[in-house]
Amino acid sequence: MGLLSKKDTKLILDPLTDDNPITIQVLGICSALAITAQLKPSIVMAVSVIFVLGLGNVVISLMRNIIPSKIRIIVQLIVVATLVIIVDQVLKAYAYTLSKELSVFIGLIITNCIIMGRFEAFALGNKPWPSFLDGVGNALGYGVILIIVGFFRELLGSGTLFGFQVLGNPITKTGLYSIGYENNGFMVLPPMALIVVGIIIWVQRSRNPSLVEEN
Repeated sequence: MGLLSKKDTKLILDPLTDDNPITIQVLGICSALAITAQLKPSIVMAVSVIFVLGLGNVVISLMRNIIPSKIRIIVQLIVVATLVIIVDQVLKAYAYTLSKELSVFIGLIITNCIIMGRFEAFALGNKPWPSFLDGVGNALGYGVILIIVGFFRELLGSGTLFGFQVLGNPITKTGLYSIGYENNGFMVLPPMALIVVGIIIWVQRSRNPSLVEEN
């Protein structure tokens, strides 16, 4: 028997497609709007949420039988806040510029409804291993959307990826700029993130009409 059973595989793959936390459950929209103007912050946020949600689910699962129901939300907040502080300190130590760029949004992982939702809906009722897979799966589903949105917003809004010019130089008019191409400044504004997410939702539900019926 392999490391992952069919049920385990489903825990990871479902959030990537038919049960995506952003496009299907409509959770975590705020960070998708706020930090996806460039690709690098989108990837860092995705990795941060994978760490926090994957490990957080395991911790909550291990404690599930000793957490009094009346204070379970407080315990969950303490767990996620501790993990977020670790992420914040690591970024400040090894990627200070990026840490300043992300600013308060790393701290706001604490209030990300995807994380609290998985703690409450899954980790409190399941063993550590499936809880870990559920956390990683949902964080990957969240991260994939952030990266897609960040890719198109930076490419079309600034003509760059990871800060490097990929469409040519707009100043010297090389590459696509030599034929009259101009960066779409609207792409770097927060409303465009919502429009890109909307397009992703439309494409996803057009390919799978059953998602419309279920929702």
